[in-house]
Amino acid sequence: MKKVYVFLAEGFEEMEAVTPVDLLRRVGVDAKLVSVTGDKAVTGAHGITYQADLLFEEIEDADMLVLPGGMPGTLNLQAHQGLSELLVKQHEAHKWVCAICAAPMVLGSLGILMGRHATIYPGMEAHLIGAEPVADEVCIDGNVVTSRAPGTAIPFALTLAELLTDEKTAANLTKDIVFRQ
Repeated sequence: MKKVYVFLAEGFEEMEAVTPVDLLRRVGVDAKLVSVTGDKAVTGAHGITYQADLLFEEIEDADMLVLPGGMPGTLNLQAHQGLSELLVKQHEAHKWVCAICAAPMVLGSLGILMGRHATIYPGMEAHLIGAEPVADEVCIDGNVVTSRAPGTAIPFALTLAELLTDEKTAANLTKDIVFRQ
């Protein structure tokens, strides 16, 4: 079974964290919320507190790492040294590294976007250090997936589901949730 970690820091964008976990679990992917705060209870940018499945210190290898955006969540993720090291290691191993909304700035700051196409929340393109900015809802370049905003959380999650399963499974999921039908 494929394993995915979605990282939570205080001030994360709730839709961007929960949507990928929900949709990935629907297709049999072992998707977990991971707190980088030292506490499993993490409060999002809109005051909703979620219970993470794991603390950062409890994680193992994964097929995919996902960063939700939100402020100050993105800055809090960026400040976590262990997470930064893990993202670089994952990227160098040619495994999936994914970020949505403001969170692609974390990948940019780590050099992961160098020479790639990437997308980010409108107006934040300068944070895509080394990348060619695009305005796509979801952008896949090599082993890096980026997406734009809370409104693209479903297309982002469906893309992740397809990458970890197959086109038919993702199409069935899209139909099951009645997305753009």
